[in-house]
Amino acid sequence: MSHENVSMDDLAVALIKRLSHAWRLLRPEIERAIPFRWKGEAARTEGPPAPVDPRTESYRVIGEFCERLSHVRELVVEDIRAAYNGDPAALTFAEVQLAYPGLLAITAHRIAHILYELDVPVIPRIMSEWTHSRTGVDIHPGARIGRSFFIDHATGVVIGETTEIGDRVKIYQGVTLGAKSFPLDEHGHPVKHIKRHPTVEDDVVIYANATILGGDTVIGRGSTIGGNVFLMESVPPNSFVAYHRPELHIKQRSSEEPQ
Repeated sequence: MSHENVSMDDLAVALIKRLSHAWRLLRPEIERAIPFRWKGEAARTEGPPAPVDPRTESYRVIGEFCERLSHVRELVVEDIRAAYNGDPAALTFAEVQLAYPGLLAITAHRIAHILYELDVPVIPRIMSEWTHSRTGVDIHPGARIGRSFFIDHATGVVIGETTEIGDRVKIYQGVTLGAKSFPLDEHGHPVKHIKRHPTVEDDVVIYANATILGGDTVIGRGSTIGGNVFLMESVPPNSFVAYHRPELHIKQRSSEEPQ
């Protein structure tokens, strides 16, 4: 939110000023990051791409980045509505926008994901780790997340690089969407750019502290994953996955027993 009061008549001018400021800050950083496409350790191991002029490429990248920001805004508006509709404690959209760490994490991810798709090294990970330190939510910028996404009580959430999440998905605190293991190449290095993390289809709810692992794991549309579930296999659509309720023992103390 701006610290300045901006009238509707001046809104367009204010937005142009802010975007221009962001352009001036981000464009040189992209230029510095571009050479890591062919200088990074993974690039040298796998075979680097052909070098390009970093300055020219930075202008191309930031131009495309800015063109996609209006779509990010549409997605964030839907995320705000999802949080409001998914949390009875939320009384206004402004409360969600200003106070919910999950929305900050999702918004930052959607911006970082654009840079990731545009093959900007380093910067998207810096953004995701900044968000991680602020919110406790660790979303790799490569993760693909659909519309109307809501993280309730957002903290301790981990979403890996090759995770795919559909529309209208809701997850709670402590959820991990991670990898089981990963193959190594002949030099003992992890093989990059393969599917390692789960796919979560539309209209899924995942409750607190559930752990779902593996690139072959698919959570079918409309399913509910209960709290504390550990899952490494796919489930069909409209499933309910939970552990059997453990036996609960309640004993009433007598007045003579110590407290």
